[in-house]
Amino acid sequence: YGGMGLDFSYNIAVAEELGNIRCGGIPMAIGVQAGMATPALTRFGSHELKKQFLVPTIAGDFVACLGVSEAGAGSDVANIKTTAVRKGDEYVINGGKMWITSGSQADWMCLLANTSEGPPHQNKSLLCLPMNLPGIHVAKKIDKLGMRSSDTAQIFFEDVRVPCKNLIGEEGKGFTYQMLQFQEERLWGVATALTPLETIIQETIDYTRQRKVFGQPVLHNQTVHFRLAELATEVELLRSLLHRAVALYVEGNDVTKLASMAKLKAGRLTREVTDSCLQFWGGMGFTSEVLVSRFYRDLRLVSIGGGTDETMLSIICKYMEILPRK
Repeated sequence: YGGMGLDFSYNIAVAEELGNIRCGGIPMAIGVQAGMATPALTRFGSHELKKQFLVPTIAGDFVACLGVSEAGAGSDVANIKTTAVRKGDEYVINGGKMWITSGSQADWMCLLANTSEGPPHQNKSLLCLPMNLPGIHVAKKIDKLGMRSSDTAQIFFEDVRVPCKNLIGEEGKGFTYQMLQFQEERLWGVATALTPLETIIQETIDYTRQRKVFGQPVLHNQTVHFRLAELATEVELLRSLLHRAVALYVEGNDVTKLASMAKLKAGRLTREVTDSCLQFWGGMGFTSEVLVSRFYRDLRLVSIGGGTDETMLSIICKYMEILPRK
């Protein structure tokens, strides 16, 4: 279908390199194409669907977006309200999606919707939804704290009709398919954060070496250089956890627990590194002229998007059998 036939570890290698881009929005947009909107289509979609949607997405001719989150259901995926009711050989879609990355410019959406009245984990399906159909309304492009180069939209559906052949895999398996997509999304998110964290630490070392306070460089204070050494160590530990999870995933293992641990740690560490380093920049860190302030805003999303820290903790607890699995 136009891809290179490489395993998932190559996606992660690319994601780490994309971290050299000096903002979070562009790696995130590429990540939606490569690891968020397309894994389920690649794994479970029909040949016809792959030709129609996957081939142009891989080629870069189509922009894809993922339609899961709603105003009342972010990390609580089971609680989404959007419906896709089968009528003849079509699904009729009503509802809305919120915080949709690339939503204003997307050519198609990998949509999660309720296709029956059954239990919340068994009544959902994934559909390939062309974004030029009648009844699709892109309400607004959302103004955000960070990721300001990223197009994030609120979208409504009013009696949108899509052919039943646009169903990905089996009806009712959408929740399961989406949970699998989340694993790749979360690992991609961790990978794209590693290089920015290293860059921020190095730029902070360079700045505090030349910035003098009370007659000596800021870096010469033990509390500063010890703190930077601690943060660099934490970044390396996160990288090791990511690479272990990816290696197991490539071998076909369930890495839900490790991916959730990595996502949790990445969310917390991005906040810790950007906050600590910004402090060492002093007043300059509070301006928009330096990279640390941009990543302070952009990387704050890691603890929220793709499942909050609290959601990751719940998943980890279930896999540790601290809490019962649902």
